[in-house]
Amino acid sequence: MTQIDQSVPAGDVAAAKAAKDATPSSEITRLGDLFSLWSIVFVVLCTSGLALGLAYVFGIPIGGQRMLEGEYYWIFIGLFTAAAFIALPARPGQRNVPIYDVAAAVVVMGICYYFSTHAWDILQSGWTDIRMGIVIWLLMMEIARRSGGIPFLLVVLLLGLYPLVASYFPGILMGIPYDFNVMIESHVFRAEGMMGITTKIVAEIVLGFLVFAGVLIATGAGEFFIDLANAGFGKYRGGPAKVSIVASGFFGSLSGSIFSNIAGTGSITIPTMKKVGYPPHYAAAIEACASTGGVVMPPVMGAIAFVMAITIGVDYATVMLAAILPSLLFYFGLILQVDAYAARKGLHGMPDANLPSARKVLLKGWPFLLVLAFLVWGLLYMRWEYYAPWYACVLLVLLSFLRPETRMTPKRLFATLRQIGILVTQTAAIILPIAFVVSALTITGVTGSVTSGLVNLGGGNIYMIIFFGVLACFIMGMAGLALVAYIFLAVTLAPAIINVGGLNTVAVHFFIVYYAMLSVITPPVGAAAFLAATIAGAKPMQTSFTAMRLGVVIYFVPLFFLFQPALVLQGDLTPLIYVLPSIIIGIVLLSGGLEGYLLGVGLVRPWLRAPLAVAGFAFSFPGLTTTLVGGAVSALLMFLVWRDNKAGAGGGSGRIPTRQNP
Repeated sequence: MTQIDQSVPAGDVAAAKAAKDATPSSEITRLGDLFSLWSIVFVVLCTSGLALGLAYVFGIPIGGQRMLEGEYYWIFIGLFTAAAFIALPARPGQRNVPIYDVAAAVVVMGICYYFSTHAWDILQSGWTDIRMGIVIWLLMMEIARRSGGIPFLLVVLLLGLYPLVASYFPGILMGIPYDFNVMIESHVFRAEGMMGITTKIVAEIVLGFLVFAGVLIATGAGEFFIDLANAGFGKYRGGPAKVSIVASGFFGSLSGSIFSNIAGTGSITIPTMKKVGYPPHYAAAIEACASTGGVVMPPVMGAIAFVMAITIGVDYATVMLAAILPSLLFYFGLILQVDAYAARKGLHGMPDANLPSARKVLLKGWPFLLVLAFLVWGLLYMRWEYYAPWYACVLLVLLSFLRPETRMTPKRLFATLRQIGILVTQTAAIILPIAFVVSALTITGVTGSVTSGLVNLGGGNIYMIIFFGVLACFIMGMAGLALVAYIFLAVTLAPAIINVGGLNTVAVHFFIVYYAMLSVITPPVGAAAFLAATIAGAKPMQTSFTAMRLGVVIYFVPLFFLFQPALVLQGDLTPLIYVLPSIIIGIVLLSGGLEGYLLGVGLVRPWLRAPLAVAGFAFSFPGLTTTLVGGAVSALLMFLVWRDNKAGAGGGSGRIPTRQNP
């Protein structure tokens, strides 16, 4: 990676080190050095799971015949749950692997192997072993605690136990009750639970993309994208902020993890932003927003995208295409705001001497771009679905031999396998326990009653139903449970919106995904903003509120594509001819109002900022009346801003300063 002057005060270094304590537990491992004992054990477990996954996905026979679905699922669960007990500490700061974690890993592998040998009996005759099923359930509860913390554990536990008390709830929350043994049977052995959609997602659909992300990260893709962003945007005003946005967008799409993105790119971009004049809370907010948007940025995106594809029964290419315009609009608004702030404060880009050469960066990193292009081609044109990332991995490994610094030496291969194992283990530790939530909602039949209840609660009014849905997304998402929120709302809220409003299915599900995801930058529990604030040495709540302002586009764009599905490339695309330009102009106006600097015009007086932001929002809303009214008001306000700046440039009494110190 090209070296850039990143000297920062000692306090910033200390804050960056403290970020580890603010990182969610699912993102922290205790594997130690690359070739430590437990690192080797972890890699052996994960490599075994990956080898079986590769054989199952491509139909390669093992022992003369192809594995049954249940056989593979149980072995996958056993290996990666054991890996989670080795890698994820039971409490913060725990560096060693205690004997009870070793015992838990051995027990879960033994039970899961035993279940895999009875996969045919489970499928044909409904074979179960309730006592061992209870042990698996309890071990999964502990994995839920380690991966998502106490809030995640409580959601998985309480919703998972709902079948025991379903008949005692009033109204729409009443469901069909089950005793404990039947509940465990459903949770652990049936397709409604661990043998169903959640395990399929992580063991089949997402697995190849996680392997691809791990290979990219291990071969230096994160550094390449930071260098590429520096070469392209570093010299412009507020350059480090724009570098953070572009680099985090790419890296977040590859890793699929908001927090890994912040820790990986933020440790470089945040100190650089602070050095050129961005306040700590502002720099942290930029990184939090950029990393959050990365998980819904094509081509890879996060696990929710794959869950959505399975839930609504479309191929991944459809989901990826639908995500393009909303993602670009979000990053467009984010870049406009940081540019406006830089213009208003007089912040400059980095000196050319400190910037990498674009030509050298491309010559060095073209294999990454080629592999990404190959992946997109495989997904969109060849329709390889979840085979595509496996093929892309093979291509990337072959290309790695072109340069000594990326060549897959034994040591680098081991490091790559460990990186892949960490990604898969972290994902499995979050997704597998959700099976109990899905099972509880399914067997009790509560999803249908909640859907009808939402319709009745909203009085059949689509806007009221959407309002209650947004509240539900925020409440569940604020606990750090975006995936759980989506799964729950996809089977309860989505049908209500679709049935009452007749809205597009893909648009409705994307609407839910976006609002569930926004919780990580939204107070009071903006985990992504808090992590970035720790790296920057900033106040967490101030950072979170700033992130809300910077990420304002992502708050209202879901409403736009909900009522205009052309924005997610669904249905008739003709409206894009007039809707997209109005949204782009509206975002420019909105950003100018929020940051006090209108692109191409100049500084905005304080009393004009709020009206300009409101007018920009109205102009961008995909409705004829709001667009016309917002356009007329915007034109008037733009004229006033232009007049003020012209008077200031001419030295009149209405002069506005064109440059301010940070």
